[in-house]
Amino acid sequence: MSEPTSRTTLLVDEHPLWLDTIQQVVEPMQIRVLAKATRSSRALTFVSERAPDLLITGIRMPEGEMDGISLIREALQLAPTMKAIVLSMYEDRAHVEAAFAAGAFAYVLKGANPDDLRSAIRQAFEPSVFLASDFMSGPREPVEKGPVDAGLTRRELEILQLLAEGHSNADLAKMLWVTEQTVKFHLSNIYRKLGVANRTEASRWAQLNGLLTTGQVA
Repeated sequence: MSEPTSRTTLLVDEHPLWLDTIQQVVEPMQIRVLAKATRSSRALTFVSERAPDLLITGIRMPEGEMDGISLIREALQLAPTMKAIVLSMYEDRAHVEAAFAAGAFAYVLKGANPDDLRSAIRQAFEPSVFLASDFMSGPREPVEKGPVDAGLTRRELEILQLLAEGHSNADLAKMLWVTEQTVKFHLSNIYRKLGVANRTEASRWAQLNGLLTTGQVA
C-alpha cells in the first residue's frame, strides 16, 4: 500500500501529451494529480469542487476559452490559498509580468529542465529564503550558515555565478548555447527572486551568500 500524499494538484494545458508529461514530473514528489484538463472552463469547475493545493497551467487554451493567465486570476478567487505555477512556451516579459500580476507564484518555461519545475513547486510550499525587505527593523544578529540559493534553479545559479564573474549577456548566451533573450529571461527571474534591481546587486548578493568561489564582482 502506497503512502498517502500530502498535497494535490490540477494540471491544465491545451495539449494532453503535456499533461501526461507534467504528471510524471510531479507524482514522484508525493503530489497527487486530482485532475487534468485541456479547457480552462473545466479547470475552474475542478477548482471550485476540489480546491487543489496547486494549479499548474499553460497559457494558450482552445478557442473560446480564457487563457491560462485569466484562469489563474479566476481560480484564485475560488481557492485563495492555492499556489499557481505557469508552465509556458512564452518567454517574453509581457507574458511573465501578466502571470505574476494575476497571482502566479512562479513562471517556468516548457523548455526548462524538470528539476526547475520541481524547484518552483518546493519553494511554493516550503519557502526557506527571507529577503532583507522582510526585516527592515530591529537589531541584526550575526549567524553562521551555509550558502543559500533563494529558490534559484540550477540553471539560474549557474547564470548568477557567471554573471558575478563579469560576463556580459552576449558572453552568457555563447557559453550556455542559448539566445540572449533567454539569458534576459533568466536574469529577470533571478532579480525577482533575490529582490534586487540589477546585475551589480545580484553579483553582490551572490558574493555575500557564498555562491562564488572567487571574490570577483561584476
